[in-house]
Amino acid sequence: MPELEQHHHSQHLRILELNRALNDGMFVHVRRMLQQMPACDVALLLQSTPITERKILWQLTDPEQQGEILEELNEDAMESILKMMDPENLAAATEGMDIDDLTYVLRSLPDDVYQQVLEQMDSDERHRVEIALAYPEDTAGSLMNNDTIALRPDVSIDVVLRYLRLRGELPEATDALFVVDKENKYLGDVPLARLLTVDPSENVESIMGKRPERIIPVSMSENSVAQLFERHDWISAPVVDLQGELVGRITIDDVVDIIRENTEHSMMGMAGVDDDEDTFAPIWQSTKGRTLWLGINLLTALFAASISNLFENTLAQMATLAVLMTIVPSQGGIAGTQTLAVVIRGLAVGHIGASNMRWLIFKEVAIGGLNGLIWAVTIAGVVYIWKDSIQLGLISAAAMFADMFMAGLAGVSIPLFMQKMKIDPALAGGMVLTTVTDSVGIFSFLGIATLLLNHHIAI
Repeated sequence: MPELEQHHHSQHLRILELNRALNDGMFVHVRRMLQQMPACDVALLLQSTPITERKILWQLTDPEQQGEILEELNEDAMESILKMMDPENLAAATEGMDIDDLTYVLRSLPDDVYQQVLEQMDSDERHRVEIALAYPEDTAGSLMNNDTIALRPDVSIDVVLRYLRLRGELPEATDALFVVDKENKYLGDVPLARLLTVDPSENVESIMGKRPERIIPVSMSENSVAQLFERHDWISAPVVDLQGELVGRITIDDVVDIIRENTEHSMMGMAGVDDDEDTFAPIWQSTKGRTLWLGINLLTALFAASISNLFENTLAQMATLAVLMTIVPSQGGIAGTQTLAVVIRGLAVGHIGASNMRWLIFKEVAIGGLNGLIWAVTIAGVVYIWKDSIQLGLISAAAMFADMFMAGLAGVSIPLFMQKMKIDPALAGGMVLTTVTDSVGIFSFLGIATLLLNHHIAI
């Protein structure tokens, strides 16, 4: 941890130094500093810089490094950079880029620019890119790379080793070589460690491993791919089409990106913010991105307020109720959010399915009920001591139990229902949950209070 903190501190100091140099017009010094930085650090610097300075920094980067930098940028920051590049320069920057990274960049371009960039490529690369782009986004096909090394089962290990020496280098994150037949159908794999330790006179088939769970269909969702890599600790895995033919491979570096993006999506989505939002995007652009959810939230808040309005006479008779009324929805909202977070995470990592869904619902409802009892007794005691009123304590306790129970039920059922309806629970679940807990909390509190007042119970 101290080393990590020191690294973050040094990055912050570097950003400050670069900003000072930019402000002083020391462009040669800035260019020299950028050339000495790895692509991932340059990308971090660009994402940590307002748009105006970002444009200048990009112009000072090494053109030969620009493709690697683009790979490391998030979507919004990358789009702001791509707007500054003409198709010819963009084609040059992406030359030699892995196919999965290249398709990621090209999908962010407008159609007319995308076509112009394709025209700048040689025919072989354009053909490979068009094949990759034909697969739907967020599937294994769009995530894979085609830099695979395939072996035939009847070839000797000695021949394979001589071929690898002639080749000179292996694709990044290669931990195994894939075995295919004459029709390119996937048969199995040979781990590099085993390849280097067996008798060279043996053939590939004799040391080949057959692991059906390692095969990834080209149409599999990228989230499912990430779950498989996490579960089996893979470094790479083959991708096959419907006919079982080897079409590419997926490596751990791409899966790490998926996991990071999913984490950002869950965190930002709970707040109704685009997970790819550029931290230093223009004010109006960020405002537009957030206005939709703020508008929807206003509607839900007005709905909750309309419930309070139903009990206007009750509030007029007892001003103390207005003071206590905020406690119940607040407590219910926190309890519901805890349940919601647990369920969304369970859905994201594949822990929740048809076999255990009922048990999970029972568990979270039971937790809501038990927490409801605990905090109902607590709030009853607090309100009695505070306001010296048994009736107010009972009202608060009954409303607290009802809202906490509903928070548990809503927290588990809302994300499950949304997933069934193909709606992202991370994006809209929090807003729906807040509406439910606020409405139930206010209605139960004021409803019970009204019932008691109508029966002429002195409070």
